[in-house]
Amino acid sequence: MRIGYSPEAIDDLQRLVEFVEDKNPFAARRIVINLQEGVDKLKRFPRIGLPVLKASDPEQVRDLYISNYTVRYLITDEIIYVLRIWHSKENEKNL
Repeated sequence: MRIGYSPEAIDDLQRLVEFVEDKNPFAARRIVINLQEGVDKLKRFPRIGLPVLKASDPEQVRDLYISNYTVRYLITDEIIYVLRIWHSKENEKNL
């Protein structure tokens, strides 16, 4: 399986890193590493995330929790698409 990122997920990651980087560049780097390591696990275990019950196909759209972050992704036959990434203190509906 390959991993792909939606434009929104890339924007989310950039926004999260910029927010933390101003206060602590080391922490921002650590967040990126942790998120990348977590997402890489999806290549071997695509169904480790929890189904998103409100999705049209909960078995294919899932949430992976990595520390204080949620990674929402879509499983297809060949690619896992990271759809969105947000911190637990953010409201998912505002993304």
